[in-house]
Amino acid sequence: MSYMNPQQQQQQQQQSGGSQQALQLSLQLIKEAVADEREDQLFYEYLISVAPTNEEKLIIATIRDDERRHNKLFKMIYKDITGQEVPPVNGEEVQRPKSYKDGLVKALFGELAAVEKYRVIRQGLPNTYYRDILFNILTDEMKHSAKYNYLYTLNSQPGSSRSPETETETQTTPDQWIAYIDPLVKRALKETEKGINPTHLFQEIVMSGVLVGQGFTPEQAIQQVEAWEKTGESHLLKKSKIMGNQLS
Repeated sequence: MSYMNPQQQQQQQQQSGGSQQALQLSLQLIKEAVADEREDQLFYEYLISVAPTNEEKLIIATIRDDERRHNKLFKMIYKDITGQEVPPVNGEEVQRPKSYKDGLVKALFGELAAVEKYRVIRQGLPNTYYRDILFNILTDEMKHSAKYNYLYTLNSQPGSSRSPETETETQTTPDQWIAYIDPLVKRALKETEKGINPTHLFQEIVMSGVLVGQGFTPEQAIQQVEAWEKTGESHLLKKSKIMGNQLS
């Protein structure tokens, strides 16, 4: 039988208390994530209804289906830990964006905010099983942000008044674009495993995606963003990188 002196006992109690606080915070954030379910559903239905092409509708539909699956996983985790269902919450009325592009911007920043929230949830969960589930959800959110960035870039190009009637067979398909920017996504996944600050990571990846939409190759886009960071030309990139180093 091992003996702990009073100082060791106090440290153990503090660690236990901290873990419990982190768990309670995770459970509260899970409730908040689930509470947004109805609002999110209406928002996706709106985006799909106004998306100008079938391909864009399909991309948003796949994101919606991922989010439905995430919601079920959050409910499962909450019930496993507490023995109770997530309490229902009356959602607020959905405010429709002014336009499809505004909706894409809202969706993109919603994904970025979700990453920050889910990272906190993951840190407070009690075992690797649940934390692995959250890691997979975080990975999906990163893919979603890349897709929304692609859709926004697609609809921001000159003469991008898009409709099914104006599409041609020679047009680059969404799947071809997603495959083209795959190096950006893979790089993001690798850096996530290294514990890089998600805010900095998403700034890099989203900006790289914008440059790809302007004609850069993925490799050129990454190099350009890294150059802006190293030279300090982008103060925000440099700031988020420093903040990430301080937190690690």
